[in-house]
Amino acid sequence: MPRNVLFICTQNRLRSPTAEQVFADWPGIETASAGLGHEAGTPVSPEVLAWADLVFVMEKAHRNRLAKRFRAHLNGKRVICLDIPDDYDFMDPVLIQLLKQKVTRFLPVNAGTS
Repeated sequence: MPRNVLFICTQNRLRSPTAEQVFADWPGIETASAGLGHEAGTPVSPEVLAWADLVFVMEKAHRNRLAKRFRAHLNGKRVICLDIPDDYDFMDPVLIQLLKQKVTRFLPVNAGTS
């Protein structure tokens, strides 16, 4: 049963869509991304939060905003702050490296891989 992993940033244009793509082929997970800003490409919704087993936010401000606006929908879900500032373009190699360093330890490890 795959775990559903949601990545959240402000506009859902650079950081969270990059994370969604980087981990899309990770064994044992499904990925999605959303944004907390009013102009977000895909806005955070109660439905996407209900779908998610694990939520990653890029900044502490995102975690705070998420808790304020969607507290009832978080239901004790694990929300992990990656502390990645809005300094990167979509699929920026430095951003990809940062994401891999910070996210992989929270993802399932398949039996057969080391």
